[in-house]
Amino acid sequence: MVSPNLPEPERLAAVRRALPATSAGIYLNTGTAGPMSTEVAAAMAEQAERELTVGRGHPDSFVDLMERIDEARGTMAALLASDPDRVALVKGTHHGMNVATFAPDWRQGGVAVTTTEEHPAALGPLFILRDQWGVDVRFVGLEGLDDDAIVTAFDAAIADGAGLVSLSHVSWMTGRILPVARIAAIAHERGALVAVDGAQAAGAIPVAPHDIGADFYAFAGQKWLLGPEGLGGLWASPRATAEARQLLAGYPSFEDPMTGRLWSTARRFEYDMVHRPSVVGLARSIGWMSMFIGFDWIHARGRAMAVRAVDLLGAIPGVTVLTPAAAMATLVTFRIEGWPAADAFEELSARIFLIARTIPPLDALRISPAFFTTDEELDTVAEAVELLARHRPDSLPPRRTLTVLG
Repeated sequence: MVSPNLPEPERLAAVRRALPATSAGIYLNTGTAGPMSTEVAAAMAEQAERELTVGRGHPDSFVDLMERIDEARGTMAALLASDPDRVALVKGTHHGMNVATFAPDWRQGGVAVTTTEEHPAALGPLFILRDQWGVDVRFVGLEGLDDDAIVTAFDAAIADGAGLVSLSHVSWMTGRILPVARIAAIAHERGALVAVDGAQAAGAIPVAPHDIGADFYAFAGQKWLLGPEGLGGLWASPRATAEARQLLAGYPSFEDPMTGRLWSTARRFEYDMVHRPSVVGLARSIGWMSMFIGFDWIHARGRAMAVRAVDLLGAIPGVTVLTPAAAMATLVTFRIEGWPAADAFEELSARIFLIARTIPPLDALRISPAFFTTDEELDTVAEAVELLARHRPDSLPPRRTLTVLG
């Protein structure tokens, strides 16, 4: 059983036993989808069985669903050091960023500012604002800039009366932590709301949206929170919930006719039904990580593994690490000289069963070291990358193959 009181080696071993997918290969793609725990899988299966045998139609079942949603909202709020009323249950980062992007009043046009490294979750709604509503969407380049230069670039791009500044807490491309608090201070001075894509931060590093000046903070459940796909959270500030032109906008409170409870603050951004086993699974995953592992340990060990990966890869001739060591979270992006990223990934996947991904806009590889990653796994990755760096695709020694005698 996993316990925060176990010594380090036993704790790590127990964590990996509880995450069976860590034995399927070298699991370094939590930035896309983390491994699910046996605890979460069992809770979801139990809820699904209940729906199958008892059904979902009785009014008591709806009340139970509302309680499960409250539980999920509570675990997310604890993760963000916030009040549950500030958190809405949404269908993931894409959903949350859509809500945030369309929250300002764009009927007269306006200005929105973002970066050149945003995920489609944030870019999609911004392009709609630009192409269909005539909003001036301004892009701030990040490549080669330190924090001071990034803040200066945002200062120049954010116009007085701007409607929105939309940016990531952690870049999905390079893994750098952006100076969100400093940018948000400028945005607020000029009247803009601040929407933050926290998909690569929530669960990976400490997150407190209020402290970094976010008005909206969207995140996914299936990445660093190891939960099911299709659910996530949206944190909203008091200003955001008061000003947003969204579903229920203009209603400071709304009484749920089934339960009699008031829908207020961030709950106005919740709509449509949800998959009940997933709601139970997300709450159980965050609770399990908090109580049985400990987020302090999760954050510290995950970053330590990422720093070690940067050190190992950065020492290999022919490898360029794109992740800035001075401002990194838990993603590590790199290139191997002479290797298209797709070819390098295919080779590493076959040679060492690496579970990772490429970043096509940068033609780079990205790995996601986490609290369950081992030193031995990173050593194996570094050794395989070093082999590729010493060769080119046409000169690489052939992989050993297994001959099956029939």
